[in-house]
Amino acid sequence: MRLNVELNATESIRLPIHYNYLVQSMIYRNMDREFAEFLHEQGYEVGNRKFKLFTFSRLLGQYEIMGSEILFTPPIRLIISSPLKEFCQYLLNGLLSRGSIRLGQNEINVEKVSVSSPEAQSEIKVRLLSPVVAYSTFLKPEGGKYTCYFQPGEQEFNRLAEENLRKKYQAFYNQEPPAGDVRIKCLKSPRLHLIKYKSFVIKGYSGLLLLQGPQLLLQIALDAGLGSKNSMGFGLLEMMN
Repeated sequence: MRLNVELNATESIRLPIHYNYLVQSMIYRNMDREFAEFLHEQGYEVGNRKFKLFTFSRLLGQYEIMGSEILFTPPIRLIISSPLKEFCQYLLNGLLSRGSIRLGQNEINVEKVSVSSPEAQSEIKVRLLSPVVAYSTFLKPEGGKYTCYFQPGEQEFNRLAEENLRKKYQAFYNQEPPAGDVRIKCLKSPRLHLIKYKSFVIKGYSGLLLLQGPQLLLQIALDAGLGSKNSMGFGLLEMMN
């Protein structure tokens, strides 16, 4: 399920270029406090992994880059997605009851929130509305760690993305995922994005993808996001006609 949030303001919306944390914080603030704390602090566990099971798009609309800031011309849109009914209901209630949100120094009106539930098939063509992230962390011989990021089309990206989908399925349904491979193909060359989240720089990729595999796993990809770090604003998919 996803919420399509239409936002408006009386003047331009000025944000830092790297605004993912601001949007994530706004989402938590506009939900039931107890549920937001559970999601933020604990989430849904599978082994030693914890999943928040939600994701969101970049802000969609007309904008201009001005140095270290991005200037949006209202109106703009934000799409937020989750398979969790409680999440969607709490957030919908919060947005509509408050009537406005705060992003950075901007007070922005919530004009409208529409709800949709896109349904996956065993093959879907998708557009990334926020960059997808897949990575592995390795130990350096001299000590310390380093992170290696992978892009769509690489074999290791496919392996990590499929493994991640299976764990999300287990976290949500509390049962073993369906059998069958998930295949991910690029429909055009992916574009690299370097995004700063707090003090970390994250590499993600946008583009058009073809996903094939068990319908239930592709539904999880649509609802909870593809790849890692979804709750930070990565991996939101939009089905293409």
